[in-house]
Amino acid sequence: MDWLLTPVSAGYLEWLEQFIDDWFFVFALAFLGFEFIRYAIYKKLSWTLVGDTLTNYVTLAFFIGLTILFLGAFYIATFYYAFQFAIFEIEINWATVLICIVLADLAYYWEHRFMHRVNLAWATHTVHHSSPFFNISVAYRFGPMDSFWPVFFHLPLVILGFNPIVVLFAEVVVQVYQTALHTESVRKLPRPIEWIMNTPSHHRVHHGSNTKYLDKNYAGIFIIWDRMLGTFEEEQEEVVYGLTQPINSINPFVAFFHGFYRLTLEAWRMKGLGNKFGVLFGPPGWQPKKSPSQNNSVD
Repeated sequence: MDWLLTPVSAGYLEWLEQFIDDWFFVFALAFLGFEFIRYAIYKKLSWTLVGDTLTNYVTLAFFIGLTILFLGAFYIATFYYAFQFAIFEIEINWATVLICIVLADLAYYWEHRFMHRVNLAWATHTVHHSSPFFNISVAYRFGPMDSFWPVFFHLPLVILGFNPIVVLFAEVVVQVYQTALHTESVRKLPRPIEWIMNTPSHHRVHHGSNTKYLDKNYAGIFIIWDRMLGTFEEEQEEVVYGLTQPINSINPFVAFFHGFYRLTLEAWRMKGLGNKFGVLFGPPGWQPKKSPSQNNSVD
């Protein structure tokens, strides 16, 4: 176990992060080919599915463009500025990298839960959930601000003393693991794995618009966070993928911007400044409470 305490250079982690990210993307494309063959065998292959898949990658291109132009610099600058005020000096070795991955996974749970329960964040995350299909390409369906909100949830790890490169590496590991969960090709895994780890079965639940599946299974790598915090649901009934209010479009511009369009329209129509803030910062479907006089009124 001495290897766990072996020092690791930040440069090597940067290289490894890029290597994992790039080659997993190649694997994902190959796996998508397998999924399309499976769709064809089960006679589920359609032009709508093909169009939706292309839309997934177009939103990825939009997301990468926005990140390069605006949000990437903000992300890196925030981490390195905060690192000056780190509480501890945590050495970079395989033990601390593994610890950081576990902590980053817990941070991801709370980030993911926030993205579902606050309208302003849901406006971007809803893009990822808007596909009525579930294959590995859906993992690459991103919204405009998807690289903005994670900063605030992973920043505490930098302040704690983890090198920003280690935190970024841990985030990539969590995201790559999540990507692999987007498939219908893998049914349930052995029970001990299903109990501890997030699996395709658990993540299918998360993408369901079924009432019992809404806001469940936020986990990244470890499903134990959901079990501990009361947001776990097992896959039982057939999953209906997509949103409770479907976008019914494979237009990538509609997919990419529909969340903010809907939120802007809802806030604009809502009367009262306080209620407008309620729409922005309340959960999806938020409505102002009726006064007692309104509740007792007779039409």
